[in-house]
Amino acid sequence: MSIERTEEETVAVTVEDGVAWVSFNRPEKRNCMSPKLNRQMMRVLDDLEFRDDVAVLVLTGEGTAWSAGMDLKEYFRDTEALGLAGTRAAQRESYGWWRRLRWYQKPTIAMVNGWCFGGGYGPLFACDLAFAADEAQFGLSEINWGILPGGGATKVAVELLSFRRAMYHAMMGENVDGRTAAEWGLVNESLPLADLKARVTEVAQVLRQKNPVALKATKDAVRRVGVMTYDEAEDYLIRAQEAANSYDNEGRKEGIRQFIDDKSYKPGLGAYDKSKTRG
Repeated sequence: MSIERTEEETVAVTVEDGVAWVSFNRPEKRNCMSPKLNRQMMRVLDDLEFRDDVAVLVLTGEGTAWSAGMDLKEYFRDTEALGLAGTRAAQRESYGWWRRLRWYQKPTIAMVNGWCFGGGYGPLFACDLAFAADEAQFGLSEINWGILPGGGATKVAVELLSFRRAMYHAMMGENVDGRTAAEWGLVNESLPLADLKARVTEVAQVLRQKNPVALKATKDAVRRVGVMTYDEAEDYLIRAQEAANSYDNEGRKEGIRQFIDDKSYKPGLGAYDKSKTRG
């Protein structure tokens, strides 16, 4: 029996202890991304980005999949039937929220609990960190039905994998499990599905303790400097630090004060106590 979800129901959200758990919510379709889901995901990102009760965003999937990519009927066939205008609209909606996620204000974590195929590589790469279940399956299946891995998926493979692995992954259309994905660099870590949420929660709570202005500047810097020369990156990072200081100069000074004056923390062993920041 087919399930008809409203646009709002295609994404599920729970906020708990400073963490927003955002889920692809089309388990009956292996969480394939449709135009409805893409539009709703942008609304969800808009709602959560500057909420005071959200420090970290985790993107995961309901059921046994993270996301099996783009919905072949709703994203491709149905939009192509509307002509070029329909195709371009669908592309703007999907690429738009992936781009938004890449530069999100809050730290983001992909919790890959199951299948991650094709178009799923877009939001996978958009998240700052990624953790997978050993049982998860990753694949660029586009070659198996006659197209190249589009929507940025080829770029993601080249960014995260070695040249030979990227070429093999894109050309062969074979799946790899979570352990292999971690070995290749598609994700940070892989662990049994039963332990996945606990590990992601642990990481999210560590991030939650850190200075949010510094986290945002760091996120942006890591994405930006990879395409710069060393001198360009050096200059960019100096300017980025100065810009961050202008937003949160007291936070930076508080960390130094707790280290030098209070001797209450050591930078190499954790974050300073944000609750003591003098405003």
